[in-house]
Amino acid sequence: MEGSNTYLIRPNHQHKFKPAVVKECIREVVRERLSGLQYDPDEVPDLSRSLADCIKDKVKNAGLDRYKLVVQVIIGEQRGQGVKMSSRCSWDADTDNYAEDVFMNDSLFCTVVVFGSYYY
Repeated sequence: MEGSNTYLIRPNHQHKFKPAVVKECIREVVRERLSGLQYDPDEVPDLSRSLADCIKDKVKNAGLDRYKLVVQVIIGEQRGQGVKMSSRCSWDADTDNYAEDVFMNDSLFCTVVVFGSYYY
């Protein structure tokens, strides 16, 4: 539609941030990349950046073009310890949301959170 206004203050239903869909994107990437991997502190910085980029691209390709995304990846050595994490955001509850997932194997744990903020 030529000349149509692209200023949208709310996403169409099919383009809304759906945590279950985003969580599945996270899960697919993390399982593919980390299954069977051993914790190596020298590789963690590059691995976490690479995972974050890959997850961001996969989520963008799921139809969330008008969303600004923040992807946080935490990787640590699995030693049976507990880890607690929390986040707070100031956003539009009608359009913005987040998804998270945790992966663990015998050697490492990985926590991923994706925040989606709709760009008006």
